[in-house]
Amino acid sequence: MARLIGRIFLAALFMFAAFWHLVDPQLFMPIMPPWIPAPMAGIIISGIAELIGAMALLIPIFDVQRAAGWILLLLLVAVFPANIYMAVAHVQIHGLPTKDWMSWARLPLQPLLMLLVSWSTMIWPKPKEQGTEADETTP
Repeated sequence: MARLIGRIFLAALFMFAAFWHLVDPQLFMPIMPPWIPAPMAGIIISGIAELIGAMALLIPIFDVQRAAGWILLLLLVAVFPANIYMAVAHVQIHGLPTKDWMSWARLPLQPLLMLLVSWSTMIWPKPKEQGTEADETTP
């Protein structure tokens, strides 16, 4: 049951992020490091990955949830440089109340999100018994 709650929480979080990445991608342009090629495409692709991953987390099929976990883990790794750049370059997102400390506080949250994704989709630690998979994926 706890893994299900984790997946629901993550689905809501990534749906929210996907909404903003796809509805107002320009909002995220300031946090894109200057060395990223095609930053707008990166923002749109990350929004699509968030949306697909969030929806797949809610499908009660173990393999689909694990695939969602891998998608979201790769996404979290891919966007981490933008989070670092935001903190180091003191980038403010227009229209949002942000302080420098908030950008720095996001950095340790990224690995925690990665752990939650890994745990709730049973990527890590791997289940010890095959029978536990069905119990964890049933809504």
